[in-house]
Amino acid sequence: HGQVFDHMFLDGLEDAETGRLMGSFAQEVADKRSITREDMDNYAIESLNRANAAIDKVAVQHAEVAQMIADYGDSDLLCYRAPGPVELIQRQAQMWDPLLDWAEAELGVRLSTASGVVHVPQDPAVLAQLSSRVHAMDNFTLAAFHDLVSLSGSLILGFAAQMDHLSADEIWRLSRLDEDWQIEQWGADDEAEALAETKRSAFLHAKSFHDLSRRTD
Repeated sequence: HGQVFDHMFLDGLEDAETGRLMGSFAQEVADKRSITREDMDNYAIESLNRANAAIDKVAVQHAEVAQMIADYGDSDLLCYRAPGPVELIQRQAQMWDPLLDWAEAELGVRLSTASGVVHVPQDPAVLAQLSSRVHAMDNFTLAAFHDLVSLSGSLILGFAAQMDHLSADEIWRLSRLDEDWQIEQWGADDEAEALAETKRSAFLHAKSFHDLSRRTD
């Protein structure tokens, strides 16, 4: 007598060597890393939302989205420094100046810093150079880059994340320097902390989505 095989299992859902279902390997990794079903579902939903944004929004207005993100360069978080106290001024210089140095070395641009919150325009030639990099991104990259920049408040931090200059967690902490200083002085607020964690999670996912969208293997 002949045998009937389910080609879906044979061709893709069952490991040819062990006979184990492919999903069992995924569950094994999830168990080892303490990833819950809720975590996986949330990651899948966020990935779908960003993919939809790339297809339905960025693709139909690429130039507008790119320019909106490029405009962050003219008011970059890293460029606006506190007028005091001295400890905060020193911390901003210690933590943020290396990012501006990196941008000069890797991106070929030097952004100017200012004390206070009054807008100080950047060199138009510098902004044009940064803008050209953003406009050159494909739809999926730009969708992820949009969130990396808007959540951190910095075009330079967005590029640093994209180019793996630092880990996503380190970059997120740099974007939170001012908020963390305030917490040190006045204590944490539960609602603000919860919102910050939500944004951090979204930032980390944006980086993951960006990297996955660039893979070719």
